[in-house]
Amino acid sequence: MRILHTSDWHLGRTLEGRSRIEEQVMFINELCRIVEDEAVDLILIAGDVFDTVNPPAIAEELFYAALDRLSAGGSRAIVAIAGNHDNPERLCAASPLAEGNGITLYGLPKEVLKPSSPNLLAQTNQKRVTRIAAGQGWVELDIPNCPDPAIVAMLPYPSESRLNEVLSESLDEKILREEYSKRVQQLFSSFSQHFRPDAVNLGISHLFVRGGMESESERPIQLGSAPTVETNALPSGAQYVALGHLHRAQVVKGAVAPTRYSGSPLAYSFSETGYAKSVTLVEAFPGRAVTTREIFLSAGFPLVKWQAKEGLAQVQQWIDEGRDLNAWIDLEIYVTSPLQSQDIHSIRRQRERLINIRPVFPDTEKIVAEARSKLPIDELFRKFYQDRTGGAEPEQELVSLFLSLIDPDSTTAPSTTIDEAITTLSPQSQTINDEEVETA
Repeated sequence: MRILHTSDWHLGRTLEGRSRIEEQVMFINELCRIVEDEAVDLILIAGDVFDTVNPPAIAEELFYAALDRLSAGGSRAIVAIAGNHDNPERLCAASPLAEGNGITLYGLPKEVLKPSSPNLLAQTNQKRVTRIAAGQGWVELDIPNCPDPAIVAMLPYPSESRLNEVLSESLDEKILREEYSKRVQQLFSSFSQHFRPDAVNLGISHLFVRGGMESESERPIQLGSAPTVETNALPSGAQYVALGHLHRAQVVKGAVAPTRYSGSPLAYSFSETGYAKSVTLVEAFPGRAVTTREIFLSAGFPLVKWQAKEGLAQVQQWIDEGRDLNAWIDLEIYVTSPLQSQDIHSIRRQRERLINIRPVFPDTEKIVAEARSKLPIDELFRKFYQDRTGGAEPEQELVSLFLSLIDPDSTTAPSTTIDEAITTLSPQSQTINDEEVETA
């Protein structure tokens, strides 16, 4: 059985207000080519199909069109679960129609699935995927061209609210983590009781396993720290466990069964600059160790950072050279005076995917270095203010405010650093993103 593992599509997500739908369409097209070229029998989508619980219509349209293409008229099985960004009920709204095309949509951790209808079971000889058996958290699938069935233990994002349980009365974070991990282990243990030696046994979930490498683009939506689980909570009887939630593709170390995060198909923040995006192909036989292969994706535009230490002239040179022509760009530019609006407009007209323009003032860095010496901080601030305003003298109230933020005689670290305070109070501090162009 050939299985493709993917997750964290985040359909409908934007980058600083800029649509990524074009790139998400590119990914779906590439994914459809991969499943055909690799003769995939079963696709596992491990949560966060959408970016919000109320996705735009175009995102839902893209998802259902993708399912239709990937299922190949019901001859290829698909199992998709809800992640923390998905609305479980909304994700599964089309389940009655999806089931007839071999698609299992599973939204809540305790949802009870039923086998396919008798009429559909009678059509197993017509090369269609059928749900032979099912229950709470598990499903057994008969897949055309596969001599053995697949049994999948499914655990959608298991928050307390979706479990409809209070896992602990304690507010101690360590106890909460322990109870959460223990509950996940209990659920998987219950679901995996249906594994059999004559089937391909798989697990799928959307959660954060301790030790996983995060990135800024995950954007957890719960209060407090993200709940984590220990590796021993994962189903030990599975031949492969497909996970979603972390956007960096990675192997989960220490797990009893082979376990991976497939990662997101696109880079969703500049913290992911340089990440290779991929899906995972798994080849499995009952009772044998699986083999896995990472298939790298080319869809979408890369996210890059420009650091122009030679100022506007260097930025213009890079544009003229066609550097990173199809990339989303985060620009850091060294300047000695505030950027003029005509310069900002000129750059943006030439590069439509330039997201942020962040000026850096070398003099500010010099002042910061001096401020870290033993010279009087109020004098340094007055000098800095005069340099930035063409000789104006700061009001005593402003100086007092600055000194209240930074107390050089304090024995404890101030809540605001010198760098942050200077940047905050500087009249030349700028970060220009795409939504501020008109104002700038």
